[in-house]
Amino acid sequence: MEQNQFYTSTQNSKGNLLLLGSLLVAIFAGWLITKGIATGILLSLMPFVIGFVILFFLQPRAGFIVFVVYCFAVPGLGRHIEGPQFGLGQDGMLLLAWLGIIFNRSNRFRYRHLKNDLVWLAIVWFIITVLQIGNPERPSLIGWFYEMRSATLYWVLSVPLAFMVFNKKSDIDLFLNIIIIISVAGALYGVKQLFIGTNAAENRWLEAGAKKTHILFKKLRVFSFYTEAGQFGASQAQIAILAIILAVGPHTKLKKMLYLAAGLICFYGMLISGTRGALFAFVGGGFLFLALSGKLKILIIGAMLGMGFFGVLKYTSIGSGNEQIVRLRSSLDPNDPSLMTRLNNQKVLSSYLSTRPFGAGVGTLGMWGMLYNRGGAISSIPPDSLYVKVWAMYGIIGFIIWFGIMLYITGKASGIIWKTRDPVLRNKLTALLGGATGILLCSYGNEVLNQMPSSIIVYVSWALIWMSPRWDTLQHASSSEEQKCAVLAN
Repeated sequence: MEQNQFYTSTQNSKGNLLLLGSLLVAIFAGWLITKGIATGILLSLMPFVIGFVILFFLQPRAGFIVFVVYCFAVPGLGRHIEGPQFGLGQDGMLLLAWLGIIFNRSNRFRYRHLKNDLVWLAIVWFIITVLQIGNPERPSLIGWFYEMRSATLYWVLSVPLAFMVFNKKSDIDLFLNIIIIISVAGALYGVKQLFIGTNAAENRWLEAGAKKTHILFKKLRVFSFYTEAGQFGASQAQIAILAIILAVGPHTKLKKMLYLAAGLICFYGMLISGTRGALFAFVGGGFLFLALSGKLKILIIGAMLGMGFFGVLKYTSIGSGNEQIVRLRSSLDPNDPSLMTRLNNQKVLSSYLSTRPFGAGVGTLGMWGMLYNRGGAISSIPPDSLYVKVWAMYGIIGFIIWFGIMLYITGKASGIIWKTRDPVLRNKLTALLGGATGILLCSYGNEVLNQMPSSIIVYVSWALIWMSPRWDTLQHASSSEEQKCAVLAN
């Protein structure tokens, strides 16, 4: 009798899931029709849409993995297929994954894992962003909505979701493999753009306005399938430093070689992007690795190599025949015209914000500011930096809170890694935090942390580091050879 009751309950649960899934599919179909999508295309998309809905409901973990991959693909899809707003697909996938967890009756997901400061910090920033709706400057609500998604929504949804679905030690390897493989593919596609050329869709995108910033002195700033060259370069730098840190860890020789190859390929991807600010990903990630190594010899050698590299860029003309190195070298020039323009823009913002401690409001500058707050006092000022954008939107009070959150997360994550006993796990965590710290520094020169795929990589990296103490056992190395390496590393 109990079995029958259980069976009936399970069947009802599945029925509810299918009913809700069908409703979501119907809503999506209606949205496509209102956007003018042809009936034939709509019908051809339906099996994939239904399959995605079922996947996210029955396997939220697999759905979240698809979401991570999708975050890399969104810019390229939008560039090649005009019409659909693929960015909103990220919101839909996160919503489906959460609904799949909420309606799941298998008890596989432990809500108690969400009781931690990392989740609460995301919630605090989300609440602050919601309160910005009442900003005295009365910015556009539509602009607030679109900006809010990258500023806080993906953060507050992704971090808890990562705690729920990535709850095994092997998930670190899974996540690392996904982001490294896709990033290497991005670098190779960038090489194709540089030496073979861009395709018709990419040419249309360049001619629509991107040409001004992506073709300098008749040379292409490579953007691959990312949003633009700045995001591509920063993301490549993030994965490059991450892979290089892994390459010097206590892994098998084969893994070391693969990690090193991936790191060098992504480093080249960073160079051909022409993104000068990406250089500072190596400053942040490299310094953090040296500091967490706990070995004075490594710290001294690494510091000498780093200073030598910057000395070559700053005080010599080595590599001046290479356009990428020349552009990289200009990032260290205090009189660079681009830097002067940014500083002048910041002076204008400083004067405007001096009487506005809560800022001008979310979505008042940058792309959404130009679209939905046109005519505003600062809507036409390019923020250039995520730090400047947060300061302008949230005011000095909001900026102090945001920057304090970033420092707290980085500091506590460093403390967790410092206490980690398993050298293999410690190396992987250091790589994740090194990449995240690099992105945080890059965001001073570009809007990087609030763009995909860098943001999702950072959010999941934070969550994995927070969960890592439960996996910290010296007895569980991934292979016998890695276990020997771990002993030697101690």
